[in-house]
Amino acid sequence: MTSIVVRDLDVDFAQVPRHWLASHPVATAISNGINMLFPHGERFFVRSVKHFLPRITDPELRAQIKGFFGQEGRHARAHDQFNQILRAQGFEVDRFLERYETITQWIEARQSPELRLAITAAAEHFTAILAEDAFRQQVLDSADPRMRELLAWHASEELEHKAVAYDVLQQVNPSYALRVLGLVFAATLLGGFWIWASTTLLHQDGWTWRRVFREARGMPRREPLLPRVFAKGIRSYLRRDFHPSAHDTTRLAAEWYAARGMTLPDAA
Repeated sequence: MTSIVVRDLDVDFAQVPRHWLASHPVATAISNGINMLFPHGERFFVRSVKHFLPRITDPELRAQIKGFFGQEGRHARAHDQFNQILRAQGFEVDRFLERYETITQWIEARQSPELRLAITAAAEHFTAILAEDAFRQQVLDSADPRMRELLAWHASEELEHKAVAYDVLQQVNPSYALRVLGLVFAATLLGGFWIWASTTLLHQDGWTWRRVFREARGMPRREPLLPRVFAKGIRSYLRRDFHPSAHDTTRLAAEWYAARGMTLPDAA
């Protein structure tokens, strides 16, 4: 199993510019859209896995789970801090966040613990693919240095613990049907809330999706992020023999950091 190291991030976000990704409002809004989802989403993941901790007897998996809790808790706090920066920059985010949390809490209360775990396992698969994409596509190279630190740290740890929720699900209930149902919920909720959050921020910057698509014409052709991530994620997750660790990303973050003369934060 991959070593899961809990690290603290010490970054002051106060001077992060409003358009911190490639100095572009659209790229920044799309990135901020998913960043807004992380605090509540990460805490849901922890609750979903923690529910089944008493049933896990394997000491190595239990250690991985505790590392997962530590990493996800710190991710949630860091993105809470960044949401404060969005407020300071003049974005009205609380109305969206209140609705997002209300809807997800309503859904959570009406789903079984096993389905919540299956949703978590699938969502962790998507976040791992996002993390891999950020490193392989050099997305973070055009980010403000403080946000680069935040997102590289977060992405590195997502790759470290990408199999934890899935391994717990396989011990609790290895049903393929349950796995697929969790995938349907995760893809729908993550995709829907991400688009909603990004739209909320774009409108506050004076953009509409029509304007986004109009100005994208004539630019270099590149597969859009959502299809690139979601289509890849869904295809691989639907394989009967799927396991997150089958796709090796153990050296990806270290190589990215080394190529830029950077290092991951120390262990907490």
